Amino acid sequence: MKKRNILIVVGVFVAVIIFFITKVNEGSSDTKEVFAQVQKGQFRSEVTASGELFAKSSVEIMGPGGMQSAGIYQTTIEHIIEEGKVVSAGDYVARLDQTELGTRMQQRRSDYTVSTSEFTQAKLDSAIELRKARDNMSNLEFEIEKKKLVLSNSQYEPPAIVKEKKMDLERALKQLEQEKENYELQRQKSVAKMQAAEAKMNDDKLKLDNLLDLQRQFTIMATEPGMLIYKRDWRGNKMGVGSQVSAWDPVVATLPDLTKMVSKTFINEVDINNVKKGQYVDIGLDAFPDKKLTGLVLDVANMGQQRPNSDSKVFEITVEINESDTTLRPGMTTSNKIVAEVLEDVIFIPVEAVHSQGDSITYVVAKDGINMIRQEVALGKSNSDEVVVLQGLTEGVTLYLSDPEGLESKPLKRLAINEKSIAKKD
Repeated sequence: MKKRNILIVVGVFVAVIIFFITKVNEGSSDTKEVFAQVQKGQFRSEVTASGELFAKSSVEIMGPGGMQSAGIYQTTIEHIIEEGKVVSAGDYVARLDQTELGTRMQQRRSDYTVSTSEFTQAKLDSAIELRKARDNMSNLEFEIEKKKLVLSNSQYEPPAIVKEKKMDLERALKQLEQEKENYELQRQKSVAKMQAAEAKMNDDKLKLDNLLDLQRQFTIMATEPGMLIYKRDWRGNKMGVGSQVSAWDPVVATLPDLTKMVSKTFINEVDINNVKKGQYVDIGLDAFPDKKLTGLVLDVANMGQQRPNSDSKVFEITVEINESDTTLRPGMTTSNKIVAEVLEDVIFIPVEAVHSQGDSITYVVAKDGINMIRQEVALGKSNSDEVVVLQGLTEGVTLYLSDPEGLESKPLKRLAINEKSIAKKD
């Protein structure tokens, strides 16, 4: 009998413990459930995207401008100072590789040496040839004087002899005239030859001088004071040591105007219809989480583009920042919340409270006293955190944000047909 009483007491004790554990588990499960209330008021439809800071305007630091005329179509950056360094006008910025330039300069020096030698040779040849022609004319003039003297002394000779002497003199005079004509032609030929040689020499010297001037431009200096920012190529990569500089676009770096900044971002094609020029933007900085900025959409691209490692098309958006802040630097990452639309006096709920059944039914789980119901809702505009409810809920209703136990067994309260049509019309 005593043993039986002990068993009864132990059984009661175990039952009490089981009951207590059950209640504790129920209490703990209740504490895990998260709720939110349906709100009514102002709702902002937002499009959120990360972006990057750029200066709205900047001065370009250019490389050599005469590479193309020199037959050099691209070169590489051999050295460049650190990005973000503040420079003054005239400070050293970068140095370009001169390997190809050096080869062309060596060839031009050789061409100039040859053309200078040819010009000198042309002058010497002309001087020798013209001196020879002058000597011939001088000798002919001397012969003519002799023939004149002979003719003068032969006046008492027979007529035939006199005539012969006279013919000799005429022949000498005619030969002198021919020599004078030949001398003039030879002089003109020598002048033309020297002019051609001189022109070739001057052209080679000009080309060499241009290369020497171009060589000085391969050492790049800052044209204005500012903070140096590397240029980005067509792929968006920064141009540092080893990057190619094209003769058609010889920009090496930029000096941005930091007093006016913009944020460039890319919006998915699904959201682009909600973004318009002039819309208000809330801007955050990853580098300074506590700093809040504002801006306006300055430009919306008309054409989409394919981003690397992405299948969807995006559109580039430029947001002008209203504030001028000395801490802003090009390249900083921004979070941009573009306010697409502001709705007044509407019902809205957290997006976490929305569930879906199939492809066309959306519902929420609402508290109904100690029970719960699944209520179909018609949704409107949304942002990253909240969504507008067009039909199905009223202000103050408590919703489950987590899935409570037994949710699948609860019936779904559908919207009336006329409510759905009104919601679609809205």
